[in-house]
Amino acid sequence: MNKTLLILAALFSSVSVAGVYKCTDVSGNTTYQSSPCEDLNEAFEMNVKTGSAVDLNQQRKQQELAEEEKLRLQQQEQQRLQQIKQRKKAALAESELTQKLIKNNPRQYSAFAIPPYDPDKLPELVKKFEERLPEIEKFRRLAAQKALASGQCSRVEGDELNIKSTMEHFVFQIECSSGKSFFYNETDLTRQ
Repeated sequence: MNKTLLILAALFSSVSVAGVYKCTDVSGNTTYQSSPCEDLNEAFEMNVKTGSAVDLNQQRKQQELAEEEKLRLQQQEQQRLQQIKQRKKAALAESELTQKLIKNNPRQYSAFAIPPYDPDKLPELVKKFEERLPEIEKFRRLAAQKALASGQCSRVEGDELNIKSTMEHFVFQIECSSGKSFFYNETDLTRQ
């Protein structure tokens, strides 16, 4: 056993349960005590039985980093939840515009031609693109209007996102009462 451990064992033999702390101040003075070091340059908790030491400053820094990371993750989650809330609100606003259009034009739209997507119960295909749900609802309305404007569709019976859609490029399928189908992609609907 080395000399330092013998001294520590002798000094703190009455404090077998409590820790031993090696504290070094900014001047380089080292003390051993039974209570934690106070804001010193170096602070170690010594284990008199094994001779090992824990760097308390390093431990404190790790705890601070862990707290900062936890806070960052909490803020990130709050932002994500806020984005979801805003996206749902925007999608519902687009759906309301579409439903108003259908209600005001019953000869051009079947009552169930463009049923609004429920943000909490999306069909499997739409769920893959839920980050763009407000745009999907808007493009569905535009696709129906474009089909009607073609002169080859007198009444829209159905309007859905097509399976050929990708995150970067949507495709919509319009079904008309005449039995004719129209397919419009996102580019078709954004160019006027």
